[in-house]
Amino acid sequence: MSASYTLGLDYGTNSVRALIVNTANGQEVGTAVWNYAHGTAGVLLSRDPNLARQHPADYVEGAEVAVKKALADARKRRRGFRPDQVVGIGVDTTGSTPLPVDAQGKPLAFQKRFAKNPAAMAWLWKDHTGVAEAAEITARAAELRPHYLAKCGGTYSSEWFFSKILHCLRTSPEVFEAAHTWVECADWIPAMLTGTEAPDQLTVGVCAAGHKAMYNDAWGGYPDAEFLGRLDPKLGELRGRLRPQAHTVERSVGGLTSAWARRTGLPAGIPVAVGAFDAHLGGVGSGIAPGTLVKIIGTSTCDMMVAPVGKPLADIPGLCGIVNGSILPGYFGLEAGQSAVGDIFNWWVNYVQPGGPKAGSHEALTAGAARLKPGESGLLALDWNNGNRTILVDQRLTGLLLGQTLYTTPAEIYRTLIEATAFGALTIINRFEEYGVKVDQVVNCGGIAEKSPLVMQIYADVTGRPMQISRSAQTCALGAAIAGAVVAGVHPDFAAAQRAMTGLKPRGFKPNPQAHAVYRELYGLYRKLHDAFGTREWSGNLHDVMKALIDLRQRVRQ
Repeated sequence: MSASYTLGLDYGTNSVRALIVNTANGQEVGTAVWNYAHGTAGVLLSRDPNLARQHPADYVEGAEVAVKKALADARKRRRGFRPDQVVGIGVDTTGSTPLPVDAQGKPLAFQKRFAKNPAAMAWLWKDHTGVAEAAEITARAAELRPHYLAKCGGTYSSEWFFSKILHCLRTSPEVFEAAHTWVECADWIPAMLTGTEAPDQLTVGVCAAGHKAMYNDAWGGYPDAEFLGRLDPKLGELRGRLRPQAHTVERSVGGLTSAWARRTGLPAGIPVAVGAFDAHLGGVGSGIAPGTLVKIIGTSTCDMMVAPVGKPLADIPGLCGIVNGSILPGYFGLEAGQSAVGDIFNWWVNYVQPGGPKAGSHEALTAGAARLKPGESGLLALDWNNGNRTILVDQRLTGLLLGQTLYTTPAEIYRTLIEATAFGALTIINRFEEYGVKVDQVVNCGGIAEKSPLVMQIYADVTGRPMQISRSAQTCALGAAIAGAVVAGVHPDFAAAQRAMTGLKPRGFKPNPQAHAVYRELYGLYRKLHDAFGTREWSGNLHDVMKALIDLRQRVRQ
């Protein structure tokens, strides 16, 4: 019997990856990465540090180039491979990354008059220009529709759909007026591949709609027009141009068009799955199931869990949503995360550049940090260099480094930044369990999990839990390929597809009891800073924090 393969397209912050996977065993037979052509590392920036956009032309070119190269790679690596053996496609993207489109579903950025207008581009997930609008949406929902907030952690974020659209309306009205509607990148790319971009043909995924746009079937889909109209009448009018129903990734949006078949070399008509966010399909590619926390660690992190539909589940403050079917059909998807992890390490190495290119490289600083014991530096940091996504949901928070002296070294700071992100990760685990969602195992994936044993060991030591690594180094693309296998009918459901196509690496990281004991002390100090700077409710005295760090440093060094 001839082998069958599926294609996962993974649209990240800086590039698009195409991955061709054997549906029988998850073997990855062809891959390619294409870096976006526009902006700085694919991101359009400005003097406003909160602005981050992408040009949708990169999504189009990226699909063609990456798929062609992945097919060529598969031909080279797998004897007898043929493109006509590819039977389905799945797509994941960053999010919330909405883009304004015209009445035919074409991005406004493709029009000459908007070709250089940042507001007409895709508003990348880490665009925080809508901070004021997010606060306004949160306040209005608390007043008029508190049940909206209950399902998205109690606070609406500037990273999300309506914050960005409302900010565009306020600051770039010419773009807002020209847009017939707004479409998430995760929905637009599958539509582009299947020729269903027209607003009346568009299929939207519940992953993006539920986690970032307050969509819920219980209240009729997206927030109602009256509520949105209280924010701005034009936003209320936009409600009528949003799709009435969102769908899970087990559904196909249509078949690959003959035009895209010619552009890529894939068979025309093969099904394309409903799109979803990278982290959610990364969870699928890591074998997510009840009790398994999947951490997708990259420039930021997303922490994913699932809980069976039909069993009691509390609303959890600070989460990025509890959405039916957003990760796996039949399960609530629970999303948390940190707004910066790898970005913090890169800031120290690439922006501050301590010690110059060689002495200040990731490799050199990692080697120096690995020689240090927990608590030895006397330092403590907050991991909020790009705001706090969970549990505080406050993008105006910033980073902090405490305890430095005239003898503090770059490696000490590097380790402290890693520890800070681990403390943030523990705070998320604790929040899940405080509300009855038990974390039985932690599976990590992404570049940092793959490449940095030091980070994984520190995470194990801080949390007191073993850290396991997903077998695939490309779990988001693998999860997309799994969705492609399900819509193609190769596997009857996601559980069967995951059993066949996912796994864990044999090497894991176990917590060191002595290190964990020290980190328990440091975490108590971290939570004191976390609550003091991050919440209105905290009251107390921070006088002891510096002294406690000094005492701990002396004890460890002796």
